[in-house]
Amino acid sequence: MIKNFIQELKWRGMLHDCVPGTEEQLTKEMTIGYIGFDPTADSLGVGNLVQIMTLLHFQRAGHKPIALVGGATGMVGDPSGKSQERNFLSEEVLQHNLNCQKKQLEKFLDFESGVNSAEIVNNYDWFKNFTFLEFIRDVGKHITINYMMAKDSVQKRMDTGMSFTEFSYQLVQGYDFYYLWKHKGVKLQMGGSDQWGNIVTGTELIRRKDSGDAFALTTPLIKKADGTKFGKTEGGNIWLDAKRTSPYQFYQFWLNASDEDSKNYIRIFTLMTQAEIEAMEAEHAKAPNFRILQKALAKDITIRVHSETDYNAAVEASEIFFGKGTIEQLKSVSQRGDFLDILREAGVPSFQIGALDIKNGINIVDFVAEKTKIFSSKGEARKMIQAGGVSINLNKISDVNLIVNNDYLLPNSYILIRKGKKEYSMVNVVG
Repeated sequence: MIKNFIQELKWRGMLHDCVPGTEEQLTKEMTIGYIGFDPTADSLGVGNLVQIMTLLHFQRAGHKPIALVGGATGMVGDPSGKSQERNFLSEEVLQHNLNCQKKQLEKFLDFESGVNSAEIVNNYDWFKNFTFLEFIRDVGKHITINYMMAKDSVQKRMDTGMSFTEFSYQLVQGYDFYYLWKHKGVKLQMGGSDQWGNIVTGTELIRRKDSGDAFALTTPLIKKADGTKFGKTEGGNIWLDAKRTSPYQFYQFWLNASDEDSKNYIRIFTLMTQAEIEAMEAEHAKAPNFRILQKALAKDITIRVHSETDYNAAVEASEIFFGKGTIEQLKSVSQRGDFLDILREAGVPSFQIGALDIKNGINIVDFVAEKTKIFSSKGEARKMIQAGGVSINLNKISDVNLIVNNDYLLPNSYILIRKGKKEYSMVNVVG
């Protein structure tokens, strides 16, 4: 059953532009459409999620999605939105990146749904034996220099200069569309709004070369309400690969979204219905401090990108660091191999202490003031302990004569000290 894909994108705020006739084509019959992904890194980032979700909604509307990984175009470099030429990657690095991105795409799209099963294609497959002379004869002659010069991606580089390699990129991407139209029946190319010029070059090539009809659709580029770039933090990009961005850090990225941003993000990055989202917004408006939208968004996207186990661990870690956790949660989280990474991302300082010291036992004042330097002096430590301002593994202590020994070790030989309400330190027992 074909659903109205265009209307779905509109209410979600995901439609920027489309050529005339696109909606009619999509409501008339199952349509094959594709989006290209740039293999410059071995992981897709949250910026790519907009296009992944576009393909997902496209498939859910009854159409067939194709994800094109650019093994060939990755060797050229897309000038769209770029102020300077980028460095080329070796074939070996490109292939590694492609393989990693394929695995990530397979987590979102359904590759076993019959006629509208998703596919992944690599444009290197049809470019590897395409000679330069064949390309300029069979492709280049159909698109004029004037047409190519008029594109924004070219105009914005007129002052700083652009190599022929990057100038030819729109022809290469245009041929991708033509090839898929010719050999796989693809009638629609989608992408971010910065790709409009490249996409319509494809529709133009199809029209001029074979008098064919093809369609184009773009989504808006996502920006935060404060004008800063979406998907960027002080630590850099937010990636889908857990090795690059841990599930905890990923979860925190969505949880920390502003109210205004979360209203946009929950429409774009989840599969919740319009009625579900509007009901949630009404609840959020009654008590914004509970951050209902942010929590629902962070839960949905963390589970789909990583797993429910990773989501639960991220929630447990967050509750611990914000004073709501239990000793059981702490023991559970500390068993994870990435616990130290979570601590670093939460800004928790860590100290090391010898296993023999702990085995023999250390007075709590000496432990926090001399062995670890959590306190600057014994006097300060003693005063804070007596006032009930120090916790070991979330348990408040008040006895300055307490002996810290192996009984206090968490899994993986950690001890968590809290000073005051929110100032944590992690002691790693080594040796």
